[in-house]
Order: sequence, then C-alpha cells, then structure tokens
Amino acid sequence: MPLPSQKITICGIPELSQHASIGVSHILSIIDTHEPKPEALDDYFEINHLLLRFDDVVAEYPGFEACTPDHVQQVLDFGEHLHTARDSHVLIHCHAGISRSTAAAAILMAQHAPGQEEAAFLKILDLRKHAWPNTRMVEFADQLLKRDGALMKGLVVYRRALLQSKPHLSEIIRNIGRGHELPA
Repeated sequence: MPLPSQKITICGIPELSQHASIGVSHILSIIDTHEPKPEALDDYFEINHLLLRFDDVVAEYPGFEACTPDHVQQVLDFGEHLHTARDSHVLIHCHAGISRSTAAAAILMAQHAPGQEEAAFLKILDLRKHAWPNTRMVEFADQLLKRDGALMKGLVVYRRALLQSKPHLSEIIRNIGRGHELPA
C-alpha cells in the first residue's frame, strides 16, 4: 500500500505565520505543557485543529510531562479523520519542528500504509531539513498500530540516512542528552 497522498507541512512555532495562506486544511499542534497557544494559529480560519500538550522528552523526567499512549492515540484518531478527507493539507508543528512534529508526520504517513514504515520515515528527509523524531512517540505508535517493531526499524533507517548525510549531528544529539538514540 502506498503512502497517503495528502500534503504535509512541518514547522516550528516561529514559522507558523509563513504557512497561513497555503491552503492548510488541518493542523496538528504539539506544544510543551506550559506553552501558551501560539498567537499565529489565529491566522488560520475554519481549520480542523488538534492541540496536544506534552514536553519533548523521550522518558519520564521530574518536572516534565512525557508523551503517553493516549497522546499518540489522539494523533492516530486525527489520522483517521485525515484519511477520509479529500485534498487535505496538514500542517504539523511543535516548538521547533524537529522532534514531536516529525514523529507525528511519520506516524500519520505510516498509519494507513502497513509495510511502508521505512518509506514514511525517509520521506521526512524531504519534508524537514533538520529532524530527529521523538522516539517515545514512535514506540507508542508501533505498539498501538501493532507493527511489531516496523516503525522503530523505520526510525533507525531514517536516522542512519540522516547521519550519513550530516555526520556532525551525532555530536549535537549527544550534547542534548539523547546520545542513546543514535543508531549502533
């Protein structure tokens, strides 16, 4: 089964206003727990919008709200709605457009395309110049979609491809405390 044909745009909060006039039909916002709703979202009218709040962490840490299976189920429910919409253009954003939004984009692309998990993650290379999809979100999606590790394998394939083209990112990933996510 091929990847879905809906158009996907990924961005961070600072870029939201740049996309208000490009025909977006759906918005998935994933922002930090205590982040105010971005004012730029007011520029979008009559849009199907899902706002989720959890922090960009990949494990439980004191003072942070980590993603839960319920959060990912809400992403998948949003994906069900997208799947039935015609000519949809979804804008997915998080704080920086690097981790939570790119994980959500890959999850949504793979949701109705079993067997295309690697292709979904590799598509992120074209959609977002700098991305490091949130591992915790992908793990929960893999379980909820019953993909038996296929989404996680797709994530590893993506990371290898990204680091092959941008090896300097390995050091950045280590420096932000996520070195355990680097492929072996």
